[in-house]
Amino acid sequence: MHHDEIFRLEKDGGIGVVTIDVPGEPVNTWTEEAVESFIRLLDTLEATSDLIGAVFISAKAGNFHAGANLKMLNMMTDREQTEKALEKFHSKFNRLSALPFPTVAAIDGHCLGGGLEFALACTARVAKDSKGTLVGLPECNLGIFPGGGGTQRLPRLIGYPAIELILKGTVMPATKALEMGIVDKVVPGDKDLLTEAVAFLRGVASGSEKLNRPVHDFSAIDQVAEMARQEVLKVTRGREIPGPMLAIKAIRDGLKVSLDEGLVIEKDNFVEAVLSNQAKGGIHTFFLKTMSDKPLSMITPGFTPKTFAKVAVLGFGTMGRGIVIDILRNTKIAVVAKDIEAGLEPGSAFVRKILDGMAEKKKLKEPVDDLMARLTTTADYSADFKDVDLVIEAVFEDIKVKEQVYKELCQRVRDDCIIATNTSSIPMDSMAPFVTHPERFGGLHFFSPVWMMQLVEVIQGKKTSRETVDNLLAFSAAIRKRPIVCKDNPGFVVNAAIFPYIDSALEFIESGNSIEAVDKAFTDFGMPVGPIRLTDEVGIDVSYNVTRGRGQTQMTLKNVVESGRLGLKKSGKGFFLKDGSVDPDVLPLIDKKPPRPLTAEEMQTEVLAKMVTVGKDLLDRGIVTDPRMVDIGMIWGVGFPADKGGPMKWADLTGLSEKLFGKKFYA
Repeated sequence: MHHDEIFRLEKDGGIGVVTIDVPGEPVNTWTEEAVESFIRLLDTLEATSDLIGAVFISAKAGNFHAGANLKMLNMMTDREQTEKALEKFHSKFNRLSALPFPTVAAIDGHCLGGGLEFALACTARVAKDSKGTLVGLPECNLGIFPGGGGTQRLPRLIGYPAIELILKGTVMPATKALEMGIVDKVVPGDKDLLTEAVAFLRGVASGSEKLNRPVHDFSAIDQVAEMARQEVLKVTRGREIPGPMLAIKAIRDGLKVSLDEGLVIEKDNFVEAVLSNQAKGGIHTFFLKTMSDKPLSMITPGFTPKTFAKVAVLGFGTMGRGIVIDILRNTKIAVVAKDIEAGLEPGSAFVRKILDGMAEKKKLKEPVDDLMARLTTTADYSADFKDVDLVIEAVFEDIKVKEQVYKELCQRVRDDCIIATNTSSIPMDSMAPFVTHPERFGGLHFFSPVWMMQLVEVIQGKKTSRETVDNLLAFSAAIRKRPIVCKDNPGFVVNAAIFPYIDSALEFIESGNSIEAVDKAFTDFGMPVGPIRLTDEVGIDVSYNVTRGRGQTQMTLKNVVESGRLGLKKSGKGFFLKDGSVDPDVLPLIDKKPPRPLTAEEMQTEVLAKMVTVGKDLLDRGIVTDPRMVDIGMIWGVGFPADKGGPMKWADLTGLSEKLFGKKFYA
């Protein structure tokens, strides 16, 4: 054996103890080196005659095995190589389960995906009852599915419940895994895992430990698989995404034959799934999520953010209320909300109503009364403003109003108090002159409803210091938002890139494509709502004002708004009726252009091309420095489908970026 093996075998009185440790990595994953090391270990175990059993345990505290290495999966593009890699993966688990002596996986911490598939190929599993122990197969959440035997071994172990666990990507603590029959024994937190695992293994070898291995009846698998398929289609709104669809196929077909044949069926379906663009998009989204989950990692290295003890919110309307809710529920920060006297009572009542709803769903760490006690409301600049660390301005979108507010505010707060605006349409640089010490002035653009939308855009105006940006990132982390950073720009990132979506959709209906067909093209693509319905829900006047702000006259919007139709929610009339169908009375208001009938795919490609052209322009002008900012913005700001990885990534995957610009956005 190499002394620096990832899988290290030591023998102790007939028991083999194998320690797993992928060097230089926080977690164990199946890197190429790890796979090779495991194969060498199997050679040794198969040639050993003096073992009564083997225990597998990780050298990393809190991580047994995190599964496949996603970077490796991302690089799988060639069918033949992918099949070879998978063949290797499957054969090593098959060899493990065929060893002439029992094997036990001793699990502490994460045992996920290809880590659990490895444990399932062992004879038995024991898990430590600790906070960090999580067991499951989360692959379907990444747009792929378990491809190391999971779709075959888990159902054979625990029966039909495995199907839902696989499709939902459920991860569970040790006690739940025991209840489900995935692990055979739970080791209390204060006991030594290895000692307990060795004792358990001796019991299995001698026959004194009886393993519960019921034989499951899969005669109804066709009906169960069809029900599972319908459930998945509900979640994906009717879209057949390769990952979950091929998972169901592998389970359904594989459970009708022997385990060996089932594993071959799984392998063929997995190759199909992992080579799909959706798998690459889903893995990309997972990387984007991991990065933006930790806003503090986006801060200048070595920078110490300021402490936020008290924050003021100016304007207690829709946005102001949402911002207050998120500060109260995620932090211990004291909040001052300022508005006209008449706005204070309704504002507080609304905040309490939303917090009460969260409390009912057990989503709050503290009683609502305690949260509300940290909120002060005021109609004037009281003494409360003397020691505020950050002010977020969410007043009416009118530059004259903003000027008035900043002039008064700057006389009341400390010189080092950060001032942030939640504007969506007024350039930062036109407001900076109203702020004394403008280097402390930045943008925090939230999305509505604030407490449900994870995204926030952090905007650096010409005068905004990097220190202010870093402090706003730290604040975003405190209120559990997912930030992207950009320079000042009309519509910043998300509204700039979503503009062509609405704009093109209006052009499509003006040139004779039905509203239904246009909306369906984009819900089929994976957008949460079609562009015309989105316009109706946000308020048709809002889109109209945006186009006017850009110096354009959009005739359809003009006609619709001037006829008093501001959207179903806003004025009772819009593009749609209450039952969801298109209102026939709106059709004569559409500005007719020469007919241009388009297929759904043509519409999707045209819009994507416009979105990524905006993205490229933002990169070219240095508004953002990284294509990930556009993709994060679009996935968490407007619901761009996660399995497509964001517009920039999807353009790369489909060859559109090379067709348009001769190169990919992601090297």
